[in-house]
Amino acid sequence: TKGEIRWCQGYSEPNAGSDLASLQCKADDLGDHYMLNGSKVWTSYADYSDMMFCLVRTDFKNKHKGISFVLLDMDDPGVKAVPIQLISGNSPFCETFLTNVKVPKVNRIGEEGFGWTIAKALLQHERTMIGDLGSHQELSPLSVLAQKYTHSQDGKLSDRILRDKIAQVDMKNDAFQLTMQKFNEETEAGQPPGPAASMFKYYGTELNKEKYELMLNIIGYQSLGWEGELFSEAELKTTRDWLRTKGNSIEGGTSEIQLNIISRRVLGLPDGGKR
Repeated sequence: TKGEIRWCQGYSEPNAGSDLASLQCKADDLGDHYMLNGSKVWTSYADYSDMMFCLVRTDFKNKHKGISFVLLDMDDPGVKAVPIQLISGNSPFCETFLTNVKVPKVNRIGEEGFGWTIAKALLQHERTMIGDLGSHQELSPLSVLAQKYTHSQDGKLSDRILRDKIAQVDMKNDAFQLTMQKFNEETEAGQPPGPAASMFKYYGTELNKEKYELMLNIIGYQSLGWEGELFSEAELKTTRDWLRTKGNSIEGGTSEIQLNIISRRVLGLPDGGKR
């Protein structure tokens, strides 16, 4: 609670992303401890973290019930975190390699094989957080940005289509923030996120991408820069942030995965393979 220990999340693997339950990071039972071997990917700030909460496979016969949840020390000599550079130029993510990492069994959370249940609960909170990120960014209002880069008459934007697009995005954003406020109050009162987290994650990340697409549309050719004196710091940041938004609808479960969850658990639609 004091922020003295930094944690990272060891979920995704190079061959276990959207199908997270197919993870293969192996945890051999050696009595009073596990020996971990495998790798994780997209581990945010693993190179700066002190500890990792990690999904590992303790049983290869059962896909979901063979997963356990453990805590490991990032200072273990068998842990190696390698930063991954994104198209935005930043490197918040890492691929983390685990080689003979010793984890005491007291560092296991819950019973052996109970990791998938814990992971799903944490993912609900993560997806809500990711979906809500875009609505809290300190950005210049779209209308202010448009006044700077486009033509206006008597304080009104000349481009009617652009005015309509800005109004649409602003209304969506306001409605989403009000919905999230209600949801957060319910969560603070003890109500679990449930499948609604997938709805917020999908809508929030898609809305954030739409917002940045419109920002680049407004800025025009000044959004084409990567570096140099011809572009302001704000313009360069907007371009790089726009590139970063492309990952919003992938991380924490892709938009397609969220739509599948919504269709099954909210709308009660049958699985595609059962039709």
